[in-house]
Amino acid sequence: MKFVDEATILVHAGKGGDGTIGFRREKFIPMGGPNGGDGGDGGSVYLHALEGINTLADFRVQRRFRAEDGAPGGNNQCTGRGGEDCVVFVPIGTLIFDAETDELMGDLLHDGQRLLVAKGGWHGLGNMRFKSSTNRAPRQFSRGTPGEERELRLELKLLADVGLLGMPNAGKSSFIRSVSSARPKVADYPFTTLHPNLGVVSVGVHRSFVIADIPGLIEGAAEGAGLGIRFLKHLQRTHLLLHLVDIAPMNAETDPAEEARILEGELAAYSEDLAVKDRWLVLNKIDLLTPEEQAASCQDLIAKLDWRGPVYRISALSGEGTTALCQDVMRYLQEKAEREPKPRKSPMANLPADADGDSDSAAVEITPGE
Repeated sequence: MKFVDEATILVHAGKGGDGTIGFRREKFIPMGGPNGGDGGDGGSVYLHALEGINTLADFRVQRRFRAEDGAPGGNNQCTGRGGEDCVVFVPIGTLIFDAETDELMGDLLHDGQRLLVAKGGWHGLGNMRFKSSTNRAPRQFSRGTPGEERELRLELKLLADVGLLGMPNAGKSSFIRSVSSARPKVADYPFTTLHPNLGVVSVGVHRSFVIADIPGLIEGAAEGAGLGIRFLKHLQRTHLLLHLVDIAPMNAETDPAEEARILEGELAAYSEDLAVKDRWLVLNKIDLLTPEEQAASCQDLIAKLDWRGPVYRISALSGEGTTALCQDVMRYLQEKAEREPKPRKSPMANLPADADGDSDSAAVEITPGE
């Protein structure tokens, strides 16, 4: 299925059922009085995060979602049936915006998390509700209110622990193929990766992390050049970035240090938060160099970049150095999790401050603020 990370949909909640005018008409009860029942509430529309969905492509086909209207009330004080809710399944990591106001309504980060996006209409009242000491036979009733209608913009940000950065042909796809079961396309020309790829890296029993590979960046990406800028948002949820650099470029005029500086500039132009995220330098394709050439190239690159962080030398093709790198990444993630324990909050903590939710409840249904 084609990877799609943005979509626009229309949601329409159901109308509330109208109230009814009715009177008791039984033998020997000439003054039975009003007994018209209330209508049913209209169905609401919910977005539900479901594990196993990893694209918004389905919303290119179906864009309208409508909940059921409430049924009108009946005689004998019978309340109308409430309309069925409409539940729309979306990938985990989906952000929901009101397309008209651009307001963030919610962020679905957990499997089973649910967000109310359109509230069903309120039921109308039957004439029995209008009975009083001065109005014994009311003929008043109220109609149900319309359900909410909204145009929503959905934006998917993949959930991954580690993100891969690099110029086209830096070897990101080869690396993720080497350390996980993901099988992105690999070829000897630029831009073989056209959409993000996720891979699960296992380093032991119950010890694994998720890594994301995005299309390669080029100079001017922050202004829209190339492909990678569209997918940089998928790295914003990661804890660590691995910056892959081709240490043995085929073109002798290519300077790995200059390419690394260009990518750093594009990160800063796109997002300050992304630019300051923890980043490790990974020098790829060392299998093409002798040990002496590796050492010289590595020292030259570190000096030109004035690099202070961790540096790793690997060969994504042969697997050399990848095991040690993945072990260190796993250790880093575990230590980071220990330093930053999860707050004792419900999944609703990622919603705007005006969201309505019970932080002490285990429920995963979320209702945004008005």
